[in-house]
Amino acid sequence: MPETEIIVDSAMGPLHAVLAMPGGPAHAGLVLSDGSGPATRDAWQGVPGWLAERGVATLRHDKPGCGGSPGDWRRQTFADRAAEALAALSTLRKHAGVERAGLIGYSQGGWVSLLAAVTAPDQVDYVVTLGGPFVGMEEQERTLLARVMRRKGVPEQSVEAGLAWADERAARLAAGEDPRRVHADQARFAGNDWAAVVCDRPYDTAEELGFFARALSFDPAALLPFLPCPIMAFFGADDEHVPVERSLAVLGERLPSRHRGSNGVAVLPGVGHMLYPVPPDPGVPLFEQLSPGFLPLLGAFLDRVAP
Repeated sequence: MPETEIIVDSAMGPLHAVLAMPGGPAHAGLVLSDGSGPATRDAWQGVPGWLAERGVATLRHDKPGCGGSPGDWRRQTFADRAAEALAALSTLRKHAGVERAGLIGYSQGGWVSLLAAVTAPDQVDYVVTLGGPFVGMEEQERTLLARVMRRKGVPEQSVEAGLAWADERAARLAAGEDPRRVHADQARFAGNDWAAVVCDRPYDTAEELGFFARALSFDPAALLPFLPCPIMAFFGADDEHVPVERSLAVLGERLPSRHRGSNGVAVLPGVGHMLYPVPPDPGVPLFEQLSPGFLPLLGAFLDRVAP
């Protein structure tokens, strides 16, 4: 699999990227969009190689401030990230020479891919989401916090107290309160039995609270009726981060019928948010622990939308 280091020009500066090409002509292309938090161009492990063997060119890039690239992902909005994904897609088309190309994103990267497709319908031919919730940030994070607290054995009364602070925190940030003030106020809960979950990363710095505040208005359900291209949505049945049942209901209610013969949804048993077992085996490369259904279904989808 030939790989080339290239640059994606973005609003935050030149981001380091890797273009992975098939040995022969590419019949399709995918930009790989990362989820929340820091991430570099090396985060996707064996997926680009698997795609290259099937004639799909891929481009993966650093998030701003990661891997030696300039900027700071914590200062971005989802609109910023969508613009970045579209710039990466343009770079992929230029260097790979593919007619049909789309976006694949895991977790928040799925939101980014969805927004990019709706923003530039003439540029995105298909979208793939991996563990991407189809509810907004506040509901998704509230679901995660409740599940983690209960898994850790936090008493139910304390779970409710922790969720009450999560709700207040979100409301204050949504109203425009300075994240530094909210973060300082949060310190008073340090001794509570729920604080190690509710006040931990990504809520433990004012910078990440600022990112959370900017993301609160994003609603993937509102975008679905305007999606101009086919979508393949993957979920792990054991995903602690995502309200899978709610996401499936939203997809069923909101996804337009224009691509009914090409769209796909898969809930993969025995795996969690990143489509690995929970917890993964630390002695085995993560790529080898991906759900056995994921890559064949992804390949079948790409064969439908980019033959």
